[in-house]
Amino acid sequence: MTKFLLAVHVLAAIVAIGPVTVAASMFPPYARRAMAAPGDPRALSSVQLLHRICRVYAVVGLTVPVFGFATGSAMGVLGDAWLIVSIILTGLAAGTLMALVLPRQEAIVTDLEEATGTTGTSGTLTTKLTARLGMHTGIFNLLWATVTVLMIIRPGSTTGA
Repeated sequence: MTKFLLAVHVLAAIVAIGPVTVAASMFPPYARRAMAAPGDPRALSSVQLLHRICRVYAVVGLTVPVFGFATGSAMGVLGDAWLIVSIILTGLAAGTLMALVLPRQEAIVTDLEEATGTTGTSGTLTTKLTARLGMHTGIFNLLWATVTVLMIIRPGSTTGA
């Protein structure tokens, strides 16, 4: 059963977290392109799609810690320091995504949608906002990369890996 839980945990991480990290990383440059061409529907639809991917896969990503806890429990490692650090970093990554990345993406998408309306002007959207979003996305990605490394190295592992 442990191998099954571990396989589902790893697959969920790849399928759910991978698309979020890629789409979130692509969002700022695509948003800047859409800002440069406020009337371009393709630019707007690309930004909307990237935001939708981030929102949907953030929800799907909830399966990763669920199966992670189940796997850790089955392996008897829930009290190990490397796993506790991984859990804390996962929480920080989720918090960064939910509190910093997704709301700013939403604000940018809304502003771009308004810019393509009858006014034709972008009210609050700035390159500075997309740069800040890029920084938050980088922090999110770095947290997940650290968790991944901890999961692979597992300090104190008895497997020798």
